[in-house]
Amino acid sequence: MGFAVRRTSRSYVRPSAATPSGALELSIIDRVVGLNHLVRSLHVFAAAAAPVAGRQDDDAWTTSPSPARALREALGKALVDYYPFAGRLVDGAGGPGVSRVECTGEGAWFVEAAAAFSLDDAGRLDQYPYVIPEDDLLPDAAPDVEPLDLPLAMQVTEFSCGSFVVGLICCHSLADGLGAAQFINAVGDYARGLPKPRVSPVWERDIIPSPLSLSSAPPVFSRMFQFRHLAVDLSLDGIARVKSQFLQSTGQRCSTFDVTVAKVWQARTRSLRLADPATRVSLCFFANTRHLLCGGAAAAAGFYGNCFYTVTVSAKSSAVVGADTAGVVAMIRDAKARLPAEFARWAAGELVAQDPYELSFTYESLFVSDWTRLGFLEADYGWGTPEQVIPFTYHPCMPIAVIGPPPAPKTGARVTTRCVEEENLQEFMDEMKAFQK
Repeated sequence: MGFAVRRTSRSYVRPSAATPSGALELSIIDRVVGLNHLVRSLHVFAAAAAPVAGRQDDDAWTTSPSPARALREALGKALVDYYPFAGRLVDGAGGPGVSRVECTGEGAWFVEAAAAFSLDDAGRLDQYPYVIPEDDLLPDAAPDVEPLDLPLAMQVTEFSCGSFVVGLICCHSLADGLGAAQFINAVGDYARGLPKPRVSPVWERDIIPSPLSLSSAPPVFSRMFQFRHLAVDLSLDGIARVKSQFLQSTGQRCSTFDVTVAKVWQARTRSLRLADPATRVSLCFFANTRHLLCGGAAAAAGFYGNCFYTVTVSAKSSAVVGADTAGVVAMIRDAKARLPAEFARWAAGELVAQDPYELSFTYESLFVSDWTRLGFLEADYGWGTPEQVIPFTYHPCMPIAVIGPPPAPKTGARVTTRCVEEENLQEFMDEMKAFQK
């Protein structure tokens, strides 16, 4: 069987009503040059067996638009509320470090596609490499615009069984994961017939602190790596076992995130087999800081810009290799506990010599992104929520692991990684699978 995807329509979707024009300034975090990249993801929706939710007529199932048409219409409405997504990102006089959004209303790039086979035929996109190249399910390049200047591109691929995949490309400079998911949920609200999004968008980038110590220098990439893709599921039983061990040894509770990050960091460090046990290895993850802003989370409700702080853990490789998983959990929780004080010092401009957004990309470092609670899994366009969301937020210089749930009805945590090269892959895989024993 051939697994070709045929793109049937390409166009810009403009806001469905008039929107403000002019320039909007980005925050100092938005302008971190390392964030000037595209985040790609696939959102997989199973075939629905009921009428589109929110539509009133009895023949809603037969008369309602296809997923692609429904999303296209809803996207135009959502772009009225989130009109910066319909604009273009432009550099300022000093380059990307002073970039801004020009609210031109030119629109988001939207592609409709069809697959003459079922999602089951494609293995439900559960095992990598997929029978369909991921690039076939993501929107192709929009004409006459640089990819990094376009805030949003979307492709809806409909399968013969009624299932569909939304391929999303979003520029990180405009929104973090929570912000992008907030926008996608607004599209879903309109697609289900709501008169307005359940969460009203807030642009005010001036709620983000602007300490003078923050650098806008481009990231330094020491080398390009040949990372291999690996996705491993961690069972609920295995996670619960480490939680119990941590509780018994410390009297404290830990989260599924703590356990999952600890396991992947330790497994990867062991697989590296560093010759010098004193070599330092580092772990970096990105913590939402909306609740730490002046006024707290309530004041930042609806804010969709970048609002996170980098939390870093550093230790001798021997300490990470030799500890039990609960011991590595303790290292991670200690770093998380320091977050409020460190963020406050950074916001006050006290961390002059240590820019938390100026990251070091080496093979001894690991970056972790948690997609579990961003909100993508709650997006409903009228056919129910996605059975899985597949991240492709990778860079050949950045060893990264992305945490999310496995496809329904599986339970536990799925760790999708591109963080080791071929020589370390088998041992990394064995260490991750040993967690289940």
